[in-house]
Amino acid sequence: MLAEALRTTPDGLAEAFTLIDGLDDALVHGLARIDEERAAALESFAAAFTGSPLADRVTDSIGKIIAGTVTDEHLAVLAGARAALTGAAHDALLGRLDEALGRSRPPWAAPAEPAGAGHLLAGGRSWLRELALAGWRGVDHELAGGGARAIQALLAEPAGRRAAVLLDGFAAELRSAAPVATLDRIPVRRWADLWARAVLLSQDTFPGFGSLPADGRLLLLGVDLHEHPTVFRAQAHGLLEAPGGEVRLVRVSVAAAKVDTISGSSAWRMLSAFPVFRQALAGQRTVEVSGMPLTAAGDLLWDESRAVPGEAADPFAVARVRLGGVTAPAVAPLDRHPAVIAEPVLLEGYTAGAESFELGGVTLAVDTDRLPEAGPITPALLATSTACLGLLRWDAGRWTVQPLAVQAVVRRKPVVAHTGDWALGPTEPKAAKAEAAAGTAVDVLRERAGRLLRK
Repeated sequence: MLAEALRTTPDGLAEAFTLIDGLDDALVHGLARIDEERAAALESFAAAFTGSPLADRVTDSIGKIIAGTVTDEHLAVLAGARAALTGAAHDALLGRLDEALGRSRPPWAAPAEPAGAGHLLAGGRSWLRELALAGWRGVDHELAGGGARAIQALLAEPAGRRAAVLLDGFAAELRSAAPVATLDRIPVRRWADLWARAVLLSQDTFPGFGSLPADGRLLLLGVDLHEHPTVFRAQAHGLLEAPGGEVRLVRVSVAAAKVDTISGSSAWRMLSAFPVFRQALAGQRTVEVSGMPLTAAGDLLWDESRAVPGEAADPFAVARVRLGGVTAPAVAPLDRHPAVIAEPVLLEGYTAGAESFELGGVTLAVDTDRLPEAGPITPALLATSTACLGLLRWDAGRWTVQPLAVQAVVRRKPVVAHTGDWALGPTEPKAAKAEAAAGTAVDVLRERAGRLLRK
């Protein structure tokens, strides 16, 4: 069933993205300069909502935008309608995957109270409106930096940091590309995704996240490592066995600030505040959690004081026994986007190649670009693998797998490698030597930072 789900695409998927591309093209050229071609694309976009609860508002807002009146309310409707289409595409793709994998998934239940930052969000909305009017080709250094004051104000307010981080990252991309008119290629869909998400997060009534305390045994399957010049994050995917017997898919994320000279395996040192988390990854051990907050979206808000290391547990054995038929988390509204799909899966019985797996007559691309320098998995190891624990993703119109762990045969000997194997330091001699040298730099920077703080 999995091979069939990977082989075919849902009906209407291509048509939905054609409509989205029409809207995104209008954002490239700017909503202040809508010509006949882009007006027709926007009208087709509005027509797609005929008969839906959004029909009247989308038709009215797009009509006003084409006529030259662009308000914050019109842009909120435009962003919401775009999110509805990407959400429908997401649901169609994920629904097929859940059916093939035998997973159940409850519907999303929004918290009763919004989690906004009040009047501080208005500054962000104003900057986003200026961007939409000018279009990406109209972004220069002045416009790219126009949201700086609003972003700084939001960063200072805890309730506004989610929107602030997104706005800050978006602004940084625009600044690095300015003047955009000189670019040979514009990341059209990415910037439209970021813009639409930022517009929705900047609404005063956008719902926040709630959480409830969770108990049970956490079985980690693998970890996805995200390295940025100034941040290192480890996002583990696993199963939470609750006392009542229910098994749920969950995620656990920890992160730390760093400098760009710290990279690769030495970046793990920046997560020294999370010893239980690192030990569980490096030693493939379970973790007993007690009263740890769990969101409706399946994120365990990691608290070391509520985690106790348990016994050893082979992630491949866990996946073979417990991964089928688990309860998957509900998907938050803003995460209903094909690019956000990242479903843990165990693949076996495939024929491995350099950049793909042949599985049941389907060629599944392996996303080697996501292999981290801070782990031991290499393309050469994947090419000899016999089993893979990974994340199924939808990228550029096709399914791909991001490996988190592999079983392989090297020189006739079985080998097992996990992306979290080096959480306590590299086990491969060459990498250990390089990490030891880099570790000196980490220690020096920490000592200097401590000295500055003491002063």
